[in-house]
Amino acid sequence: MRLLIFLLLSLLASAACAQTWPAKAVRIVVAYPPGGGIDVMARQIAEKLTPAWGQPVVVENRPGANTIVAGDAVAKAAPDGHTILMTTDATFSINPHLYARLPFDTRRDFTPVTMLVLLQQLLVAHPSVPADDLQGLIALARSKPGSINYASYGSGSQPHLSGEMLKHRAGIDLVHVPYKGISLAVPAVIAGEVQLTFSGIASSMAHLKSGRLKAIAIGGPKRSPLLPQVPTFAELGFPEVETHAWFGFFLPAGSPNEAVSRIYTDVKRILDEPDFRQKQLIDRGYEVIGSSPGEFAAYITKDSESRARAVKISGAKAE
Repeated sequence: MRLLIFLLLSLLASAACAQTWPAKAVRIVVAYPPGGGIDVMARQIAEKLTPAWGQPVVVENRPGANTIVAGDAVAKAAPDGHTILMTTDATFSINPHLYARLPFDTRRDFTPVTMLVLLQQLLVAHPSVPADDLQGLIALARSKPGSINYASYGSGSQPHLSGEMLKHRAGIDLVHVPYKGISLAVPAVIAGEVQLTFSGIASSMAHLKSGRLKAIAIGGPKRSPLLPQVPTFAELGFPEVETHAWFGFFLPAGSPNEAVSRIYTDVKRILDEPDFRQKQLIDRGYEVIGSSPGEFAAYITKDSESRARAVKISGAKAE
């Protein structure tokens, strides 16, 4: 009888502990400046989580050093489940291969919670480029080596890796022109400063419709329903040209399991809300994922291996 009472009290104590999270305000540390797609999504999710959790959920922007500033802040935060990192594949799939050293270990110092969305990028061109498809662009590049430029937002950035992989796979010579921010590359192509770049659907769609840009190809295994006329690199024979980016939630390593589970469950519920899912995500070119912590961890391992090859081919290094 005493053993039974002890077990019941233990179960009740465990349930009470699980219900104490969150015990205070929760911070979502975003690795990018205010105003971009990832920041907007963080604020929309935070607004919905606040009433669900009965505690303020605040967004804190910590941009800098290719997401390393935010990653370092969260890696060193108390592992109590009240500090969430919202970042992209740059932190976990690219930076470990790009930097000789990082102030944290991406495998040891974080707990993956969920991948929110996946975003395939387009290869877009200035309308003056005398090629309307990938085959024509490759033929043009081969006929005029070194005469075609493509913009990125820095060495080792997603557009840089995609561009270098395309060069490697197609055997062409494109000139890389790095800009100092994600918001500068597309305007550079529109202005005719460079001929090409890789860009998300949300930041390209209005320019495609107005004719200021034209789409050449898109990453991923299937065409986007928003641009069904644009073929994928894979169907054109270049599956190695990966253009994807993803947004994900992480906690410091050692955070309580109940926090990991609650964050995943409640965020997945938000992603599955029909109106939010369609208007805020799908209509903006995002593929909704909502993976479990285990699924997310397995995906990162595979994604990191793929990006290691791309970084090696690109020759990109960062200090």
